[in-house]
Amino acid sequence: MTINVQATGIDMTDAIHIYAEEKMEGLKKYFENIQQIDIDVGQRSHHHQKGKIFFAEANVHIPGKIVRVSKDAEDLYKAIDKVKDHLKQQLDEQKGKMRDMDKKAVRDTKGYEL
Repeated sequence: MTINVQATGIDMTDAIHIYAEEKMEGLKKYFENIQQIDIDVGQRSHHHQKGKIFFAEANVHIPGKIVRVSKDAEDLYKAIDKVKDHLKQQLDEQKGKMRDMDKKAVRDTKGYEL
């Protein structure tokens, strides 16, 4: 699994890079077949009246599909955490759908004699 981290509108520090990479690495627990994760972190705009708005967006490449999640927060680390939590839910749903499809395929083939 490869993890690509990039920054938009902010300087990429080692701390941000390591934090984002560690959070995305933890997704392997929930879905084994992750091929690649592209995560973009940064600041949306400098024109907000009430502080800065940070974002984190991730594209997770799994067999046959790309799962995309984007979240905003007032803190960059919170945005990364939100993305990880939402990706966990999305990957659990995908795993359930794949299992259901596998069960259906087995059920369909059991009715036929070779």
